[in-house]
Amino acid sequence: MEIIMKTQSEEETICCPKFDPAPWDEKILQWENKKFVKDRVFTLFYMPLNFGRVMKRFGKSLATAGAEMPDYLCLSDQTSKWNMDLYLAVNKEIPGTENVTISGKFYCKVYEGPFQETGKWCTNFKSILNSKGYKYGKIYMWYTTCPKCAKKYGENYVVLLAKLD
Repeated sequence: MEIIMKTQSEEETICCPKFDPAPWDEKILQWENKKFVKDRVFTLFYMPLNFGRVMKRFGKSLATAGAEMPDYLCLSDQTSKWNMDLYLAVNKEIPGTENVTISGKFYCKVYEGPFQETGKWCTNFKSILNSKGYKYGKIYMWYTTCPKCAKKYGENYVVLLAKLD
């Protein structure tokens, strides 16, 4: 999904809003039936191949339904070297898509840097969870901006969220 916002120069377009890490970093969130639409991205050794196409499909579905994306939240769940499930937060059910809800308590940690650091972030995140004595299940990743916008902002924030048991 590409959302075009004009900057002061009107010539430069940004598709991702600037991310504020404060509400997410080292926070515990409680979700009760939080609405998402789900789709699948094909990956090759964890590298997404059709991410843009899936986001455009999401964008079209949201526009048709007149729906919004709270916080521009899009969670990824790397299910294997070959697939990644995407969960796009929405404010209502979207016809013609796989609508799901997610409930539970989630511990969040924000990281900043190049995507190549993902493995280190995951190791650090699990270490933090264990040091706090948290029992956890599924871990989601939220890439808060696309690579182009991360370059424009000079910051590449990624949020890891662990569902606490």
